[in-house]
Amino acid sequence: MEFLGTPGVDLLLFIGLTFASFATAFIGVFTGTAGGVILLGIMALAMPPAALIPVHTIVMLGAGITRTMIMWRHVMRHTVVPFVIGAAIGAAAGAKVFVSLSPSYLQLILGVFMLLVTWMPSLGRVGAERGRFAFLGFGTTFIGVFVSATGTLLAPFIMSATPDRRVAVATLGALMSFVHIAKLIAFGFIGFAVGKFVPLIAAMIAAGAVGNWLGEIALLATPEKRFRLVFQIVLTALGLRLLWGAARDAGWF
Repeated sequence: MEFLGTPGVDLLLFIGLTFASFATAFIGVFTGTAGGVILLGIMALAMPPAALIPVHTIVMLGAGITRTMIMWRHVMRHTVVPFVIGAAIGAAAGAKVFVSLSPSYLQLILGVFMLLVTWMPSLGRVGAERGRFAFLGFGTTFIGVFVSATGTLLAPFIMSATPDRRVAVATLGALMSFVHIAKLIAFGFIGFAVGKFVPLIAAMIAAGAVGNWLGEIALLATPEKRFRLVFQIVLTALGLRLLWGAARDAGWF
């Protein structure tokens, strides 16, 4: 059964994925990270493999744009141009080099980086800020072409660059929007036949916008110290999960 002509998606699954978009958008704003990763995991359980990454990317682009619109006043605007330049280069450089890297080593590298920057924030402030964000734009997009949800990699660097949780969350949403645009271009997703998934995409983007709005309300009501503690706990759990996956895939146990 196909609801609104969406391949492999019935009414119950349509509602479930729409709610998942709402919930993960709320989580993404309230915790400062993790929303995209959680949504990708949920969608992977139900979406056709060929449609998973393009649909997820478009939904996350919609979530990033709506978050940026809601929280634009808090975005670190001076980081945008160098980040976009780096992202364009990263998208262009993409697959030929990175595809040869073993997935287990990729998870290991990402996990170690996340833990180091989360618990040693001074590492996230190395070098001039504009140059650092240009490099982050390159790296996040380069990696994102293959692992999709790279907001968790970017988040600790942004968090280390500002003492204000609102600035960190708003800037992450804005910069990840450019990452998703670059990925769409690099993957050729613009030519992907998403027509049949438009109703689902539209519903998930709308639900994500509501999640962003409610997430900002919860964020503003949360003390800075508590937010950063939650952020560290979530990033640590995700980093350890990556290390566990890397060790398992490499056959280390």
